[in-house]
Amino acid sequence: MQTMPAHAAHHNDREIETLEEFDATVAARGTLAGYRVQAVDLTDRTRELLTTDTTGAVFLGCPMRENAAAKIRTDGAMVLPPFPDLPFDPYRGLLYTPDELFSSLSERGYEATPDARAYAWLQRTKANRDVLSSMLRAIHDDSVSDALDELLTGARVVGVMGGHAMARGTRGYADAARLGRELARAGLTVATGGGPGAMEAANLGAYAAPHEDGMLTEALELLAKAPGFSPSITDWATAAFEVRARWPRGGASIGIPTWFYGHEPPNPFAAHIAKYFANATREDGLLARSNAGVIFLPGAAGTLQEVFDNATPNYYESRGEPTPMVLVDREHWTQRLPAWPLLRALARDRSMETRIALVDRIEEAPEALKRLGG
Repeated sequence: MQTMPAHAAHHNDREIETLEEFDATVAARGTLAGYRVQAVDLTDRTRELLTTDTTGAVFLGCPMRENAAAKIRTDGAMVLPPFPDLPFDPYRGLLYTPDELFSSLSERGYEATPDARAYAWLQRTKANRDVLSSMLRAIHDDSVSDALDELLTGARVVGVMGGHAMARGTRGYADAARLGRELARAGLTVATGGGPGAMEAANLGAYAAPHEDGMLTEALELLAKAPGFSPSITDWATAAFEVRARWPRGGASIGIPTWFYGHEPPNPFAAHIAKYFANATREDGLLARSNAGVIFLPGAAGTLQEVFDNATPNYYESRGEPTPMVLVDREHWTQRLPAWPLLRALARDRSMETRIALVDRIEEAPEALKRLGG
């Protein structure tokens, strides 16, 4: 089973994103010249800042004492201030965790969580068309992309796409969870759109991968008591955290959701959550990072869009060699939403022709992915 890469000091790209990395760099290098320090609280590192060369360094949203800030500016460093009143950190150096986004869920309900407050902020500022707010959203999303790339270095990532409407307690949800478990056990890093439905199921399956098979069966039964995120996101998320508490130390996977669809909460089974304000950045980033291929479960407009968002770079080979695409449920993709005939016609006589497949059942998807080179 593949282990997600651990976060480490980035001495090659000169980024410092944790207090531990800051201390290690000062101790080992004796200089911060040219480094980028990102969202690290340096309030208690005044002595180090006053005695260390910071020429050409950049400090992004790092709280510090005023005398330390004055000194490093004199060194020629750039200091971009934190924005403490925001419900998110635009300079963050690491991806979100479920515990962070759902903080205060059990005490005050979903509406009080950082996730809900960030969506509320987006709704207010989007209407105002304020350039500062637009800039902060862009900085945030770029920081998330940077953190995601660092985390996935060397990983074989398989995307699992599917609709948010797939309810807990259904056969489709259980099948998607078993798919996620099988992919994770095969050594792949599972990445989804990070939301409810099929996305949550695949992340749940990856979470279940290190446990005995019976764990997933029991977890599915517990989750079925709160089938969907409507009418209560609080109840829906609470059920997921109950599963996590009962079976801790689950397998890691990636969720890549967006506040653009604020009515859809992120699911708590993805260990690492790359949440974006800009949906276009999120969609393209999810597909681009699925270097081992993408499995498309039945879905509606959003999933259909993802099929052809992925097909376009495969057609033009703009990201290099085409990556595998596996569509699941023949009737869905040939009758209800006939994307398969168009995809096959598009692929004809091109390199991607040998990288697409249509299967009847979800159990066939991992073997099809392997056959296509995923």
